[in-house]
Amino acid sequence: MKKTMIAVSVIASIALLTQGFISPKKLITTNHTPTEILQDGKNGLAVYTKVCAACHQATGLGIPGAFPPLAKSDYFNKDVNRAITVVLKGSTGEVVVNGKKFNSVMPAQGNLSDKDIADVLTYAYSSWGNSKKVVTPAMVKALRK
Repeated sequence: MKKTMIAVSVIASIALLTQGFISPKKLITTNHTPTEILQDGKNGLAVYTKVCAACHQATGLGIPGAFPPLAKSDYFNKDVNRAITVVLKGSTGEVVVNGKKFNSVMPAQGNLSDKDIADVLTYAYSSWGNSKKVVTPAMVKALRK
């Protein structure tokens, strides 16, 4: 039930945003203009749905014992550069997320554009009780090397 409520909440927020009923600034606090935030959020959600949701789930809760959560994740929220690098280059081996061990493979997503990676990470950071960090294409480009 809780997962359903979270999913409904995310979908409702996006619907309200796209229809202009609520300001993007209420969901994401950044130095971007509302138009930039809306576009980034929409693209971030699209990339997340296509690339990330199979493992991390639409709710960001992951799959217990298999794929770690992004929702309220201490590991994810601690280091934005690490998050960018994991998306770009992938990750293997054990990680501890919110006190639980995960030992799986995250394939590299370096085929995504800098903007797509920035948008999807900004979307994830602005969702599910995360730290509201903003990732820019320039940040991704700097770590792509």
